[in-house]
Amino acid sequence: MFAVVHHPDYVAPATARSGYQWNKNGLVHDLLAYGSDAIDWHVPEPMPIAHIEAVHDADYVAEVVAARVPPHKERRIGFAVTPLVARRAQLVPGGTWLAALLALQRGFAANNAGGSHHALADCGAGFCVFNDLAIVAVRLIDEGRVSRVLIVDCDVHQGDGTAALTAGRPGIATYSIHAEKNFPARKARSTVDVGLADGVGDEGYLAILSETLVPMIDQFTPDLILYQAGVDPFEGDRLGRLKLSAAGLLQRERFIAGLAIDRAVPLASTLGGGYGLDAMEVARRHVASMLALGTTFTERPVPRRQPRMTQA
Repeated sequence: MFAVVHHPDYVAPATARSGYQWNKNGLVHDLLAYGSDAIDWHVPEPMPIAHIEAVHDADYVAEVVAARVPPHKERRIGFAVTPLVARRAQLVPGGTWLAALLALQRGFAANNAGGSHHALADCGAGFCVFNDLAIVAVRLIDEGRVSRVLIVDCDVHQGDGTAALTAGRPGIATYSIHAEKNFPARKARSTVDVGLADGVGDEGYLAILSETLVPMIDQFTPDLILYQAGVDPFEGDRLGRLKLSAAGLLQRERFIAGLAIDRAVPLASTLGGGYGLDAMEVARRHVASMLALGTTFTERPVPRRQPRMTQA
């Protein structure tokens, strides 16, 4: 069995004129719950405000919590921040935090949400309100639970918010492999950025991933990997520009999991992006991704090791 973090409030009612699929997290949960007996479910608490403010501006955090986000910021986010959306925005980082703690104990855990990599200090963007990846990485370092966190982002869109919010912070490195001509138009600077041309398929993608990620992991030697497992590099994705097949996405997940296992590095995954007119098809992509990661870790457990601890 492997651990998956989920909260019923990950599913918030769709807001007016929103292009985000609000039922995606619920569909993924239901497909996993009724299709597999290998899941150990966990329920998160909301992330405390102080830890969100360690990454985001206090004024913006207050706007979200009170559900009073100005219209120009809601336009950048892509939907209205209602009270239920505000609650979800606090729960999602809490879920990634719980997944990280479980991964440190067990080797792997998944959050059935998160990967909100476009959110910036004073505003959300691209369907992202708070940046759970940055929040959790900073908290892990600040509390001395680990000394080095690597954020690996395989979403088709660059992790610009994550790169900006963690730049210069000791103990945190970022890797992003993405379609260079896709959103956002202005890229931030990750520790390692790999911008791909439109139309890259399975063979080219996996070769470049190996050539660039393996040396980074070996040089940085992280104590934990936070993984943004977006399935939007899929050839049929509505917002993607790459051409990975369903089999190619599964190869990617087994490769990422294998890297972590071979180096005895725990891995916590987040859902990331995935878009299409058929919500069930998108949900099935996410389910296949999560199962590929989880079963790889179940079959090949991470060797136990003591992470390098820092002073709290």
